Amino acid sequence: MKLRHAASAAAVAAATAAGLLTATPAHAAGGVSIYRVSYNSPGSDTGSNTSLNGEWVQLYNSSSSAISIQGWKLRDVTGYTYTFSGKIGAKSYVKVHTGKGSNTAGYRSWYVWNNTGDTAYLRKSTGTLVDSCKWGSTGSSKYC
Repeated sequence: MKLRHAASAAAVAAATAAGLLTATPAHAAGGVSIYRVSYNSPGSDTGSNTSLNGEWVQLYNSSSSAISIQGWKLRDVTGYTYTFSGKIGAKSYVKVHTGKGSNTAGYRSWYVWNNTGDTAYLRKSTGTLVDSCKWGSTGSSKYC
């Protein structure tokens, strides 16, 4: 029996060293993560609500049940912070738009992202980092 476990451990170690097995992020097992960021709205940044709402962060709950995001925070490098209330449904998305609008289950409004590069941090109400997504000055959106 010990020989079988030793052989299995050696096989896993060899596969990991060869790059055949990789660690999976915690959110891959199911949970809330930053799915996509649109940080540079199309056209000129006029400051209008239409222009601002072209920028957003989309969260995704990959689990099979709703997750409370009450008190969770989304913030940028500067420290601008959006605090969530409620839940995100199973296999559901929620977008936090830059600009003004009415908050619903799948849509929230907030102003913050920099076109020249920024990082979005998602933290639980306890301060535990759930996910982050960083981008530079090129492009207009990023899948995280």
